[in-house]
Amino acid sequence: MIALTLKLIIAHVIGDFILQPNSWVRAKKEKTYTSKYFYLHGLIHLLALLVLLQFNPSYLLSISCIVISHLLIDLGKLKLHNKLNTRLLFAVDQLLHLLVIMVVVYVNTPFQIDFEKIYTTESLVLVLAILCLSSVSSIVIKTIMSKWNLEEDNTEDSLESAGKYIGILERLFVFGCILLSQWSAIGLLVTAKSVFRFGDLSRAKDRKLTEYILIGTLISFGLAIAIGLGYKYVVDLV
Repeated sequence: MIALTLKLIIAHVIGDFILQPNSWVRAKKEKTYTSKYFYLHGLIHLLALLVLLQFNPSYLLSISCIVISHLLIDLGKLKLHNKLNTRLLFAVDQLLHLLVIMVVVYVNTPFQIDFEKIYTTESLVLVLAILCLSSVSSIVIKTIMSKWNLEEDNTEDSLESAGKYIGILERLFVFGCILLSQWSAIGLLVTAKSVFRFGDLSRAKDRKLTEYILIGTLISFGLAIAIGLGYKYVVDLV
């Protein structure tokens, strides 16, 4: 079952990412199903599936279902690309492709999903930790830092909500390092962030900004470390 799943996912990655040039994507957006690249894209998926499944005739029906469903899903995405958020369309598109793959795998090698494992204490604690590392920590940091209001915070030169997402990612990285007991990697992460923010921190007139950034960074890392250690402590107790 795992081998078949991997083969189908590899074929999907080859067809949807590796062997699909941007020029094909643009042509499909302009002409949808009338573009030759729409059908070439399907052909790439067909060949990738045939090769990875070693031209096994018992999989021909499954291959046909995957290729046809893939083209239909892509056609729906092309019809909606000017009406819905691009990121949302991409996520739904990939989820539908993966869902088709899982259905095909289930038909060929039936499997059972043990939903009880989703509700184990370890899983619930992990979900809670991730929620705390993302949304909860962001709100906590924002509340603490609201004591100070710098003009630089209102600049239009930065990406919208970039600081929030950078903070979430760095806390997730720190959490991962703690789970792997790679404390030195956390130091490397702090150093890397300092290098990237060197331009902000090196200007003499921006002492307040430097202090502001350092406080925010230390709070962010402190929360991530506390949550990581708390997670390990609870899991060890279970």
